[in-house]
Amino acid sequence: MGKLAVYKYLSFLLLITTAVLSLFTFVGLFGGNVTPVGNMARAMLVYALPLLIIGDAIMLLYWLIRRRWHWAAIPFITLLCCIPYIGTLYQFGSVDEQANKKSGLKIATYNVARFNRETTGFIAQDILAHMKKQKVDILCMQEYNDVSGDKKNSDSYKEYFPYMSMGRSDMVIYSRYPITKHKTIDFEETNNSAMWAIVDVNGQLIKVVNAHLETTGFNRTLHQAAKLQMQGYNVENNRVLNAIYGNYTMGMMVRAGQAIQIRNELMMNPDNDCSLIICGDFNDVPYSFVYNTMLGNLVDGFKECGSDGWMYTFRGKKKVRIDYIFHDESLKGLTYNREDLSYSDHYPVYMKLEY
Repeated sequence: MGKLAVYKYLSFLLLITTAVLSLFTFVGLFGGNVTPVGNMARAMLVYALPLLIIGDAIMLLYWLIRRRWHWAAIPFITLLCCIPYIGTLYQFGSVDEQANKKSGLKIATYNVARFNRETTGFIAQDILAHMKKQKVDILCMQEYNDVSGDKKNSDSYKEYFPYMSMGRSDMVIYSRYPITKHKTIDFEETNNSAMWAIVDVNGQLIKVVNAHLETTGFNRTLHQAAKLQMQGYNVENNRVLNAIYGNYTMGMMVRAGQAIQIRNELMMNPDNDCSLIICGDFNDVPYSFVYNTMLGNLVDGFKECGSDGWMYTFRGKKKVRIDYIFHDESLKGLTYNREDLSYSDHYPVYMKLEY
């Protein structure tokens, strides 16, 4: 009798765990529909979605082994609802060779980190060689720096990309097609910014938005704490954790405001005769408020024509997807991929579009 009571008690706890995991998963799936300002708990659950989905899968497997079909239905239905989200992270299948052979417009986005800041210029030239190899037509860079003394790097880029528009401080759009108009979108009290340029592609106007949104502050806080400890200061772990949480949540709210600002800019300057592409380093994960706001009624290129499994664009310990290419329905995606280059803490992302 005692063993039976323990058995029932454990089954009850696992049922409660299944229900709680399912509830948190659904809240996370819709957590990006509201601004993180005043809704931080919901917003944070978006970041936990991969772990929650793993938990749901474990619960599904447990109830199937136990042959408790009615309880297995809870995680099963939850996982079915997660399929669209999983599609933003993972795509089955290999590269479509037929689509790869089709002609189209190739666009790339790349946070180049220390571009043009190293003395030899090798990294800048090697990045250009990769862009030529990939046959990129429009290149959007973040953390770009064009203050080298001899301008050798920027001049060599202009040989392949004859048209160029500079944004604020670290933003640039290179193009093999004429740029007819451009504008910088300034964010207040930050070094980050966005810009857009209208590119004339053989008579079709395409508005390309290049965005670099606020960073998380996570790595910066750890670096500052380590530096203080090396200098002999006693930095308590709880203080570091509080600082990390504060920087992280502040970054989420700032990015949300920046995404809204970009969307407002596009609504105030609609350029209805242009197709639209939005790309860049959003510093946020799929299904977040920033992702949903920037996506709007556009198409996520990776979901449309991505391949080869797990998509992550940050090279650090956190294997997350934070660099994107979106487009409107007047364009059709052919291929979408990243390249495993080691010149930055990000990977470049490429997309070929039929127009």
